[in-house]
Amino acid sequence: MTYRITAPQQLETEINLPASKSISNRALIIYALSGRKTMPEHLSDCDDTEVMINALRDMPETIDIKAGGTAMRFLTAYLAVTPGEHTITGTERMRHRPINILADALLRLGADVAYEENEGFPPLRIKGRQLQGGSLEVQGDVSSQFISALLMIAPGMEKGLTLHLTGDIISRPYIDLTLCTMRNFGANAEWTDNDTIEVKPQPYTPQDYYIESDWSAASYWYEILALSKDNEAEIKLNGLMDGSLQGDSVVKYLFSMLGIKTSFSSRTRNVPTTVTLRKTGLVSARLDYNFINQPDLAQTFVVTCAMMGVPFHFTGLATLHIKETDRIVALKTEMRKLGYVISDGDGTELIWDGERCEPEENPVIETYEDHRMALAFAPAASQIPGLGINNPQVVTKSYPHFWKDLADAGFLISEE
Repeated sequence: MTYRITAPQQLETEINLPASKSISNRALIIYALSGRKTMPEHLSDCDDTEVMINALRDMPETIDIKAGGTAMRFLTAYLAVTPGEHTITGTERMRHRPINILADALLRLGADVAYEENEGFPPLRIKGRQLQGGSLEVQGDVSSQFISALLMIAPGMEKGLTLHLTGDIISRPYIDLTLCTMRNFGANAEWTDNDTIEVKPQPYTPQDYYIESDWSAASYWYEILALSKDNEAEIKLNGLMDGSLQGDSVVKYLFSMLGIKTSFSSRTRNVPTTVTLRKTGLVSARLDYNFINQPDLAQTFVVTCAMMGVPFHFTGLATLHIKETDRIVALKTEMRKLGYVISDGDGTELIWDGERCEPEENPVIETYEDHRMALAFAPAASQIPGLGINNPQVVTKSYPHFWKDLADAGFLISEE
């Protein structure tokens, strides 16, 4: 299936954003570990959260998390400390995404984890047991989800857990988000040094919990406004929080350099409110940024900056190679269809110096089973009427009602 998208000439809309997938999946694991039977309020309805809900509710012998990378990491750690024996598996791509750093860390803590097919990759066979805990050294430069998975099970370990992180620590805001969520449920978990986290052996306390809306989803509406040809355009986004610990909330600062002003209806911290986006007309001549803490925003800003004619140099992107697809290769390939020549430097960065090539007629963007390819490229229809998006259903992984929201905002979407 292919969607052809054409943007409206005037843009004024109000969007109820989906709940944060990152917070939802953390809260679900902590709810289960705390013994809480009811669900957190305002859970995400995306695929990744749905597979988590189903797994925690049914606990089948074989748990298929499909393409859910967060679910794979978090449930692997959860199963290691939960009575029972299970196999956890996923899609073909998931079975090629490495999990050895997490699995090996669990083994060093005394967990019973075995690779069923290929060493270092899912599927895994896991027998749950009580873990002693203690002190552990883990790479901090591969995936923060490995670290978060270990942290969330640590309060139930007899000795707690002290994690020493080696290398450059990527996506640190996501680790902070995990620690904050844990503390909301009574855990004693803190950074004790720049590279060390200590979790005391203090079990979770069941709590009611409300999940805020997703700043990652908001980023695509910032992009839509930035690329809109309507200088009077206005977008309202509901359910976001000022002072959010979501790493991707940095979009409000980055897009200010691309001419977008963010206004909060309420500045009360940790209270969901409405955010209004408007154009200022003040756009930076170029944008250089290290995305080591927000790698999921890279696609949004590559597309936005190139389409706006803003040269860029983005670093800190090493983890893009092991996402749902190799996002660095995918971005270079698909941007060339639109007439932009992107280079990747040493493979951990993306650079555009203004170089153009002949664009394809009636281009169609491949999504590579990656939700963020569809979400980040769809707004380019403001500059390329009739832009095609292949396999548009991939957005269900994080933003199931994206296409409906786009249509409600006035975009024309036809199916081929």
